[in-house]
Amino acid sequence: MADDAPNPLAGKPCPICGKAMVEKYRPFCSSRCADLDLHRWLTGSYAIPLTENDDEDGEEPSLAPATPRER
Repeated sequence: MADDAPNPLAGKPCPICGKAMVEKYRPFCSSRCADLDLHRWLTGSYAIPLTENDDEDGEEPSLAPATPRER
Protein backbone atom coordinates (compact mmCIF):
# COMPACT_ATOMS: atom_id res chain seq x y z
CA MET A 1 0.00 0.00 0.00
CA ALA A 2 1.50 3.33 -1.02
CA ASP A 3 1.59 6.20 1.42
CA ASP A 4 -0.10 8.71 -0.91
CA ALA A 5 -2.13 10.37 1.86
CA PRO A 6 -1.30 14.04 2.28
CA ASN A 7 0.48 14.98 5.49
CA PRO A 8 -1.94 17.11 7.56
CA LEU A 9 1.02 18.90 9.16
CA ALA A 10 2.67 19.82 5.86
CA GLY A 11 3.09 23.56 5.58
CA LYS A 12 2.31 24.18 9.25
CA PRO A 13 4.73 26.48 11.04
CA CYS A 14 6.63 25.51 14.19
CA PRO A 15 4.32 26.20 17.18
CA ILE A 16 7.22 27.71 19.16
CA CYS A 17 8.96 30.09 16.74
CA GLY A 18 6.84 30.05 13.57
CA LYS A 19 9.57 28.81 11.21
CA ALA A 20 8.91 26.04 8.70
CA MET A 21 8.47 22.58 10.23
CA VAL A 22 11.26 20.01 9.73
CA GLU A 23 10.09 16.40 9.33
CA LYS A 24 12.78 15.07 11.70
CA TYR A 25 11.50 17.26 14.59
CA ARG A 26 7.84 17.32 13.57
CA PRO A 27 5.86 19.46 14.44
CA PHE A 28 8.83 21.65 15.39
CA CYS A 29 11.61 23.17 13.28
CA SER A 30 14.53 22.07 15.46
CA SER A 31 15.52 20.13 18.54
CA ARG A 32 15.78 23.45 20.39
CA CYS A 33 12.08 24.22 19.85
CA ALA A 34 11.14 20.63 20.75
CA ASP A 35 13.15 20.93 23.98
CA LEU A 36 11.52 24.28 24.79
CA ASP A 37 8.09 22.72 24.39
CA LEU A 38 9.05 19.77 26.62
CA HIS A 39 10.39 22.17 29.25
CA ARG A 40 7.10 24.08 29.24
CA TRP A 41 5.16 20.83 29.78
CA LEU A 42 7.46 19.66 32.58
CA THR A 43 7.40 22.97 34.46
CA GLY A 44 3.63 23.33 34.24
CA SER A 45 3.59 26.32 31.91
CA TYR A 46 0.92 24.58 29.88
CA ALA A 47 -2.23 24.17 31.93
CA ILE A 48 -5.95 23.98 31.34
CA PRO A 49 -7.55 27.03 32.96
CA LEU A 50 -10.08 26.26 35.65
CA THR A 51 -13.38 28.06 35.96
CA GLU A 52 -15.22 28.48 39.19
CA ASN A 53 -18.31 26.29 39.42
CA ASP A 54 -21.26 28.51 40.27
CA ASP A 55 -22.85 26.14 42.75
CA GLU A 56 -25.91 27.75 44.33
CA ASP A 57 -25.54 26.21 47.79
CA GLY A 58 -21.79 26.87 47.94
CA GLU A 59 -20.90 23.30 48.88
CA GLU A 60 -18.21 21.26 47.17
CA PRO A 61 -19.57 18.32 45.17
CA SER A 62 -18.92 14.96 46.80
CA LEU A 63 -16.57 12.56 45.05
CA ALA A 64 -18.04 9.58 46.91
CA PRO A 65 -20.34 7.29 44.93
CA ALA A 66 -24.03 7.96 45.36
CA THR A 67 -25.88 5.62 47.71
CA PRO A 68 -28.72 3.51 46.26
CA ARG A 69 -32.15 5.09 46.66
CA GLU A 70 -34.87 3.46 48.74
CA ARG A 71 -38.00 2.45 46.82
